[in-house]
Amino acid sequence: MQAQQGNGNGGPEPVAPLAGFTVGVTAARRADELGALLERRGATVLRAPVLRIVPLIDDAELLATTKQLLDDAPDIVVATTAIGFRGWIEAADGWGLGEALLRRLGEAELLARGPKVRGAVRAAGLTEAWSPASESMAEVLERLLEEGVDGRRVAVQLHGEPLPGFIESLRVAGARVVAVPVYRWLPPEDIAPVDRLLDAVVARSIDAVSFTSAPAAASLLDRAGQRGQLDAILAAFRRDVLVACVGPVTALPLQAHDIPTFQPERFRLGPLVQVIARELPGRVRPLPVAGHEVEIRGQAAVVDGFLRPVPPAGMALLRALARRPGWVVSRADLLRVLPGAGRDEHAVETAMARLRAALGAPKLIQTVVKRGYRLALDPHADKYAPGAAL
Repeated sequence: MQAQQGNGNGGPEPVAPLAGFTVGVTAARRADELGALLERRGATVLRAPVLRIVPLIDDAELLATTKQLLDDAPDIVVATTAIGFRGWIEAADGWGLGEALLRRLGEAELLARGPKVRGAVRAAGLTEAWSPASESMAEVLERLLEEGVDGRRVAVQLHGEPLPGFIESLRVAGARVVAVPVYRWLPPEDIAPVDRLLDAVVARSIDAVSFTSAPAAASLLDRAGQRGQLDAILAAFRRDVLVACVGPVTALPLQAHDIPTFQPERFRLGPLVQVIARELPGRVRPLPVAGHEVEIRGQAAVVDGFLRPVPPAGMALLRALARRPGWVVSRADLLRVLPGAGRDEHAVETAMARLRAALGAPKLIQTVVKRGYRLALDPHADKYAPGAAL
C-alpha cells in the first residue's frame, strides 16, 4: 500500500516514509544535517546532544600533544578522518604552530584512511605514502604490522571514536604510539534534553534513536544508569525502540548490552537515514478494519493511504486496542493506559470520541455495550487474530 495524504488541493500525495514516527538524534556534530534529513522524510525529530565537542583551539591536551610531536618527530602518522585532520592543522595555525606541524608531517610516513582523508592531506599541501581503498583501519593496521613498527614512533590521529585493538596491537608490536586526541567529548552543558529523550524511550513515545558515535552511545547508557533507568532503557531498546547506528564501531557500547542495532552498509548520514526510513515502516502491519486498511504508526495512523495525526491520549487507546485486534478491551483496561486520566472512566469515552474523529472513520472502533471497545477487525482477517503467526 502506498500511503497518501491531502496536498491541499483535494488530491492525494504520498505519505513520507517516516510520517507519524518520532526519531531521537543524539549527535552533537552535524545534528542539524541529520535532523533535516529525517524531517525531509516526514519524521518528528527529538534533538538531544548527548555530548559536546571541546573546541580545538581551546583543547590544552591537543596543544600539548602537538608540541610533543614537534619536539620528538614521529616516524609514522596515521590520519583517520578528514574533518579531524583539517581541524588539527587549523588549530595548530591558531597556536602559531601550523607551519612547524606541516613540516613534521611532511617528514613522516603519512598514511590516510580512505579517499576523504587523502583529500584533506593533499589540501594541506602534503602527500600520503599510502591509503587503503577500503577505508578500513584493519587494513591500515595490517600494513603497519607487515612493514614493522618495532621501535618506531607512530602518531595516530583520533576523532572521539575508540579504535578497538588498533593502538594496543601497535604497542604489542613494539611501536611507541602517540594518540592525538582530535575532538574530545565532554558532557553537554544542558542535560535536560538527554533526560527528556530517556523518558521518551521508557514511555515508548519515541520510535527510534540514532547514534553517530560510540562515546554518545556509551554516555546515554551511563546517564540512564545515573537516573536509575538503565534496565528500563535496555528493555525498550531490545523490544520496542529501534536503535540505528552509523557503523559497527558506534554500535559496540550498545551491543555490549545485547541491544540489537541497525546499520547501513556505507557509514554515512544519508544511508543511516535510509535504514531508519526502511525499518520503521517495515515494523508496522496493516490491519483490515471495518472495510478499511489501517496502519498504526508511532504518533499517527494511516487509514486507506491517508495520514491521520492522532493526539497522545488517542494513540495510547489505539495501541491498546491494536495489541489484540478484534478483541474487546474493557474501559478499565483502557483507563490504565490513558495518560493522566485518574479513575474516571468518562475520560476514556472523551478520548475515544476524539480518537474516532482523528481517524476520520468512526466505525473503525466498535463500542461493545457494557464491556468496552474493539477494533472492528474484518471477519476474514484470521491471520491477524491474537496468536496467529505474524
